[in-house]
Amino acid sequence: MIDGTKLRAAFGQFPSGVAAVCALVGGEPVGMAASTFTAVSLDPPLVSVCVRKASRTWRTLRAAPELGVSVLSAGQGGICRSLAMPDGDRFAGVPWVARGSAVLVEDSALQLECRLTGEVDAGDHVIALLGITALRDFPGAEPVVFHRSTFRVLR
Repeated sequence: MIDGTKLRAAFGQFPSGVAAVCALVGGEPVGMAASTFTAVSLDPPLVSVCVRKASRTWRTLRAAPELGVSVLSAGQGGICRSLAMPDGDRFAGVPWVARGSAVLVEDSALQLECRLTGEVDAGDHVIALLGITALRDFPGAEPVVFHRSTFRVLR
């Protein structure tokens, strides 16, 4: 059996971007950070995020008609930490805009409006497949990179 702490550290060797997955629910923003954001398909346009099955936030978000996925940019590591908090106001100090029920973090490197198209069981997680309905990219923005539990910037 592989020790969970050691496995988490091993997975941390792989650098990843960080995405905020957010929506308006009952008129209030709800969101979470995901470091397991992946491009999946061009036709149809799909991305995925992996989410813990025990996540209360995902249970709320998955029912939203539209989800906003914002790839966070350099300098937005604090936003990631805020969206990852277990309790409290995750959106305190987070600049955001709503497009329908999709909530997008302002000044992010990429903004996608998506619909949940399916979920795949994956151990203690689900892989959420998201169909892209609209996008805004900002080619000059540098993404934040998460590596070994630290936020870094590409150089």
